[in-house]
Amino acid sequence: MHKEHKKILAAIGDLFFTVKIRDTARKMGLDVEFVKSGKDLLEQAKLKPMLIILDLSFEAVQPLKVIGKLKGCAETKPLSVIGYLSHVEGELKQQAHDTGCDMVMARSAFSQNLPQILKRHAGIH
Repeated sequence: MHKEHKKILAAIGDLFFTVKIRDTARKMGLDVEFVKSGKDLLEQAKLKPMLIILDLSFEAVQPLKVIGKLKGCAETKPLSVIGYLSHVEGELKQQAHDTGCDMVMARSAFSQNLPQILKRHAGIH
């Protein structure tokens, strides 16, 4: 039986989270493509990843601008976008929601729930 190829697209500024996401995804048989710029993220999003993970504090990617472009384009609007940030960044959390981010989580909650998040988006039970 052919297993569907599932890919996650991530823009992460923190090496600890990069490793955590890669290791967790690998254990589930999922691939992760890491990008370091908003331009690269928008290009890769056209390949329809099952999930986009954004470190909302990763300024080099301009996360709010990228979310706005993703959600403003018919081709990429349906993609699931999860952003995480420090729990003290309340204003950024609201801006991310307003821009169209599907889910915004505190870093700690994202880290703790990463396996469940990936399972849900990959359709793994």
